[in-house]
Formats: sequence, structure tokens, C-alpha cells
Amino acid sequence: MIPTPLRAYVEKKDSVELQAGTVGEALAALTSQFSELRKHLYADDGRLRSFVNVYLNDEDIRYLQKDKTQVNDGDTISIVPSIAGGATR
Repeated sequence: MIPTPLRAYVEKKDSVELQAGTVGEALAALTSQFSELRKHLYADDGRLRSFVNVYLNDEDIRYLQKDKTQVNDGDTISIVPSIAGGATR
């Protein structure tokens, strides 16, 4: 699942189907297919940016096996960037 702020980098798609064995492989396939997305998900050192949250079937991968978390047919990986900001009154 691709969140609205990142859809501009994936041809405006709200989801993409990929073949992968792990979350890390799925994200690698996604950023290989849509190279502009990579800089929005990963820092220069290759690690997932701290404000990018990734969920496998509603479970935060940080509490599973991170990018080594296994995926199965029919699983859903959701990318959820943290969004901050607002105005004071």
C-alpha cells in the first residue's frame, strides 16, 4: 500500500503487487521499479528513514524481524510516513 504523499513517485498508484520473500526484498523490488521513491524511504547509509513506518498486515515490522520479516502470498505491506507540522493558534 502506497500512502498519498508518495504516490507521485509510483505513477500515482495506491498499491503495487510484488513477488518477495521478505519485507526487505519487497521494498528493494519496489524501489528498483520506482527509483525516485528510494530517496524518500531510505537514508544515504541505506537504512530505512526513521520517519518511515512499515507494517506487515497491520504489524509494525520494527517489532517483528524488521526487513527480514517473511512475507507470504496475500500479505499486505503498508508504508506509513510520519507526518508532523501544524499551526499554532
